[in-house]
Amino acid sequence: MGWPLRMFQEEGFYFVTSRCFQGRLLLRPSPQVNEVVGGVLARAVQQSDGNVRLHAFTFASNHFHLLVWARGSALASFMQYLRANLSRKVGKLVDWSGGFWERRYSEEPVLDDAALVGRLRYMLAHGVKEGLVERSAEWPGLTCLPQLLGPARRRFWWLNWTKRWSKRRSEDMAEAQGRFAQEWAEPVELELAPLPCWEGLTEEERQRKVRGLVEQVEAEAHARGTPVLGARAVRAQNPHTRPEHIKRSPRPLGHASSRLALKELREQYRAFVSVFREAAARWSRGDFSARFPPFSFPPRVVPGRFA
Repeated sequence: MGWPLRMFQEEGFYFVTSRCFQGRLLLRPSPQVNEVVGGVLARAVQQSDGNVRLHAFTFASNHFHLLVWARGSALASFMQYLRANLSRKVGKLVDWSGGFWERRYSEEPVLDDAALVGRLRYMLAHGVKEGLVERSAEWPGLTCLPQLLGPARRRFWWLNWTKRWSKRRSEDMAEAQGRFAQEWAEPVELELAPLPCWEGLTEEERQRKVRGLVEQVEAEAHARGTPVLGARAVRAQNPHTRPEHIKRSPRPLGHASSRLALKELREQYRAFVSVFREAAARWSRGDFSARFPPFSFPPRVVPGRFA
């Protein structure tokens, strides 16, 4: 069975998820992993030239979530850059040479302000709702919480391996430093954009809303009374570990606070798929004048191989 077609809007908000291969803990938090991940994420946003804005993020041990605004199909190139660099750099850190990601990432449209706040709350709950830590701030992995409660800008180090490769080619191999040497590190800033429904608020008011969401999450977890693993145990896990059970749920088409909005999105997607398939059928017959929907990716065609 093929993958569902991706439908991008002219501009819009997306909740993005990507999981590690077989659910392994390849993103297991550590100071070095967090720094590398932060540098890659900041560089990916920078490379998007303003076509992707980052509103929130959280990196678990075996997956990550992003809340972004993107223009057209810019999210596709952003994610390709992000996942490719994470797999190379974090893969080297944790001594993993196989496939790093389990499958395609998911990008679910977020259609209104209430749904945006709901997705942010979901991300802030990571680590607490799973019984890994008691408080959201205790999660040892990379999250947006410090930036939501403090300065929106945060500096990371981007490892410029292109520079290292150039030196290895021009000088003696022995003189080139290791992949993670400070010699290849370049400072890069990661900035969070406020949610559109909070743009008119002061910084203090936005922080108060974030603290309110965190308090709700922690109160619900405390009421369940389940034992907590703890940040130290999380950091001590072997990143190659494959969990016995992985929570899987169907990916929703989108997120909205009303059924009507989701119904309209579903109808829009069906129309998109219909137009795409009709154009693809004409291409397969050699009619390359067929028009595909905006911001979609036509199938590859090998010259001379069509009916």
